[in-house]
Amino acid sequence: MHNTQILIIEDNADVAGVLGDYLESQGAQVDYASNGELGLRLATDGHFDAIILDLMLPKMDGYAVAKVLRQQGSSVPILMLTALDDKQDLLQGFHSGADDYLTKPFDLDELHVRLQALIKRQLGRVAQGCQQCGPLTLNIAEHTAYRDGKKLQLTPSCYQILHLLISRAPNVVKREEIVQHLWGEEPPNSDILRSHMYQLRSQVDNPFDTPIILTVPKIGFRLDVKQ
Repeated sequence: MHNTQILIIEDNADVAGVLGDYLESQGAQVDYASNGELGLRLATDGHFDAIILDLMLPKMDGYAVAKVLRQQGSSVPILMLTALDDKQDLLQGFHSGADDYLTKPFDLDELHVRLQALIKRQLGRVAQGCQQCGPLTLNIAEHTAYRDGKKLQLTPSCYQILHLLISRAPNVVKREEIVQHLWGEEPPNSDILRSHMYQLRSQVDNPFDTPIILTVPKIGFRLDVKQ
């Protein structure tokens, strides 16, 4: 993680201190906010390779911080921290725009691996060129997506899923393949993929007359577009 820029938004000073010391020992440069409002301001004004975001924050909770960042078009990977282990709370976090999560107490080595995976995926998307698929356009250099010329507000994970679907269109992409593509050998529970697909459809299909993301029951998903 040498020279990576990490923002920690965490109100517990002890947790933030442990995280900061550990990440700096791994070569990262760390900034810190103790409440949601300050965290959002730093995330908006600065450039970060990833954000570690606690959900239960004063002034502005983590759900709201993630949601506003995504509405602003930010694609920075967000790893959320939660003391909650309730499925609905976790799904709400993903609906807000988080890419991965850890439940407190967490292992620092696991956090390191998950952060590296998020950052690697993000860097891997920064390449040249655009990719066209029916009404969809991916600007791979800018990590942006459009349908019929309208910019889509996608989280990094949703962008990855859409990129995979476009690359395989009109063929089916299996659920297992999407999970492997996003999370490797240690995927979270299956509800998280469902949440990401809900987010993706809310941008790609819901504002338009014709849905193009089709579910293939018990198998996966495909795009219904004319190449």
